[in-house]
Amino acid sequence: MASVRSFVLNTQQSPPEPDTCPVPHHVSPARGDGDYVPLFSPEFAADPHTAYREMRSRYGAMAPVELAPGVPATLVLDYYTAVRILNDPDHFPADPRGWQQTIPVECPVRPILEWRPNALRSAGNEHTRYRQAIAAAIDGADLHALHATVESIAVPLVEAFSASGTADLISQYALPLAFGAINAMLGCPPEIGQRVAQATAAIFEGVDAEQGNKMLSEALLDLIDLKRAEPGDDITTRLLEHPTRLDESELIHQLVILYGAGIEPQQNLIVNTLLLMLTDERFAGNVLGGSLSTRDALDEVLFADPPMANFCVTYPRQPILSSNIWLPANEPVVISMAACNNDPTISGGEYLGNRSHLAWGAGPHACPARTAAYLIAQDAIDQLLDALPDLALAVPVDELNWRPGPFHRALASLPVAFPVSNTR
Repeated sequence: MASVRSFVLNTQQSPPEPDTCPVPHHVSPARGDGDYVPLFSPEFAADPHTAYREMRSRYGAMAPVELAPGVPATLVLDYYTAVRILNDPDHFPADPRGWQQTIPVECPVRPILEWRPNALRSAGNEHTRYRQAIAAAIDGADLHALHATVESIAVPLVEAFSASGTADLISQYALPLAFGAINAMLGCPPEIGQRVAQATAAIFEGVDAEQGNKMLSEALLDLIDLKRAEPGDDITTRLLEHPTRLDESELIHQLVILYGAGIEPQQNLIVNTLLLMLTDERFAGNVLGGSLSTRDALDEVLFADPPMANFCVTYPRQPILSSNIWLPANEPVVISMAACNNDPTISGGEYLGNRSHLAWGAGPHACPARTAAYLIAQDAIDQLLDALPDLALAVPVDELNWRPGPFHRALASLPVAFPVSNTR
């Protein structure tokens, strides 16, 4: 047990042997030395859609990018290319162990991308086993009860700032709501959940990510111990009781996936949708009047500006030709859900009722929690707008700041103003 207790989340095993390839040298999309688009820059964060258009014009279906300084990858910009890759796990496995052998542990994106024994970062039989366990645990959630859970979290959050006339909807609403909702689904008490939130933030921001990994491991071990002693109607307990009999390290890494997906992307989905509803007259003039629904706004955001803009990472085990471009072995191939959804070959700018977007991924690694994620985001927005129907953006939209990072589409803050109200 002592060896398990010292387990830290940057576990590395030997990668599978790559297939032999008769062609000795291949490169990512044609480029000269240093000709990479940095996805981590503030300039990219401020206007990624212009960058996607320029990359598509220059490179076509795929473009050379850097996820962090000195960390090259290929970004998929073409919708149909993305769908083919996402549905071809034999040639595009999600196992990163061959890649991470050359990536230092202090690299800011390594904690997000490195191998873990869970469904997101595995392939073949391993993936099937983990996917069965996590899907069953999620499917056991009571969605009717989740409505009440979101309301119980949202109401006191709104009450805490409703008398002030101003708020930051990220720090005061979307983040604590997403955090509270995933804690409730996992049966995690506030003290352990707070440690998880701090660790997850460190990993996503790339600030002392290695220490964040260690903090996350320790907090999740405590949650597992708690659920063994006090099982409940929650995802953690269902994972513990699943017939696959996950060991302790495997249990940790299933929880890593759930927290990773349940906090940052959920927060960004809520916030990006609120931004659309507060700034686009089609929604600002109609949603509150009942002509368009919150679900319509969510679908538009998932299509046009998804909260995880670039993700669904795979690692070809050998050089492979895709869309007339040779991709090198063991280098990340990143699906740009934002660029692919806005691919002019499939997007006519009509989003209402259209759910063919890739925001949830596709193929064997598609998000198994999309129903719960939709419900949480929709209820969070409806609760807020019901309590504060005259909510308005407090600054010009062009003064909002987007957080740098290669994967997310995330505002730094969303300041709003509203008439002072006693909401309850």
